[in-house]
Amino acid sequence: MLKKITSLCIAAGIALASVMLSGCGADDGKKEGGKNLSNKLVIYTSMKESLIGGIVDGFKAKYPDIDVDYQSAGAGKIMAKLEAEQQSGHIMADVIWTSEVPDFYQMRNDGMLEKYQPTVLDEILNPFDDYDGSFTAARLGTLGIVINTEKVSTPPAGWEEIATSPTYKDAFGIADPALSGTAYMSVALLEKQFGWDYFIRLHDNGAIKSKGSGRVVDDTANGTLNACLGVDYITANKIDKGAPLKMIYMPESIMIPSPVAIFKDSEHKEAAKKFVDYVLSQEAQQKVANAGTVPVRTDVTMPERYNLPTPEQAMQNSIKINYVEILPHKEENIRKFSNLFK
Repeated sequence: MLKKITSLCIAAGIALASVMLSGCGADDGKKEGGKNLSNKLVIYTSMKESLIGGIVDGFKAKYPDIDVDYQSAGAGKIMAKLEAEQQSGHIMADVIWTSEVPDFYQMRNDGMLEKYQPTVLDEILNPFDDYDGSFTAARLGTLGIVINTEKVSTPPAGWEEIATSPTYKDAFGIADPALSGTAYMSVALLEKQFGWDYFIRLHDNGAIKSKGSGRVVDDTANGTLNACLGVDYITANKIDKGAPLKMIYMPESIMIPSPVAIFKDSEHKEAAKKFVDYVLSQEAQQKVANAGTVPVRTDVTMPERYNLPTPEQAMQNSIKINYVEILPHKEENIRKFSNLFK
């Protein structure tokens, strides 16, 4: 079983379990528009529509006989939903794809995940030294300092500038790690590199906790914030829509793998395996790159307009961390962050 969470989170999870996260009917969670979901491949993901929508469309085109439903929310909400479904005795999802790596280690430890080594495993970059097939990286998400170019004339040269410069006083945002898996991992990586005192300095410079990875980029785009710690493809999507944003990568870069995994209790394992294989295919990984994030394959074309690192650069320049070692400290670190940034 997943580690027990507070009764409030459980209640929220149960509520989420009765109303599917994106586009499903209420009932018992097994129907959508009056149709039985028993033959539908169900994916829980924290990927935004700009990424997951194109991936699912490509998969449906390749496998028109497989019906697919994806439900998107922050990683924290997804894990609360899974907790509620476990309590009810049935996990409805077949596949999970988020960016909160410690959750996958916890699910692996709890025996929830099916071991599957994709058919293209030798064609992709693998950031996990202890890889055993329980989950596979499907993208190498990067984060950097996203600046509003109308507010910031000179990009920051390093992380410390964010915590000390008047340019970012009361005007820098970071997503709540309790709600976003990407945000939690970025907090863990920055603490690993600079220590907890770095967050105290951020707080003292007026840094603001935002409600999510999308919200913090929105607030930077509209000028509420001068800058934020932003996710690559969320920022790229805003840039494509004309937002005055620019992604600045620091010398100590943040790269967060986004694992994809199959649930051991899945009723559609063969379809789930096809989906995992497709996500890692050249076709799908090109969609990953086109969405403004870093793929796990080196044989795709990287769009120049986003100034993304190559997959090799993302692997080489990133802050290194032992995911197993940080797993026991997740709740404590989230609590420390929440208490600091009230």
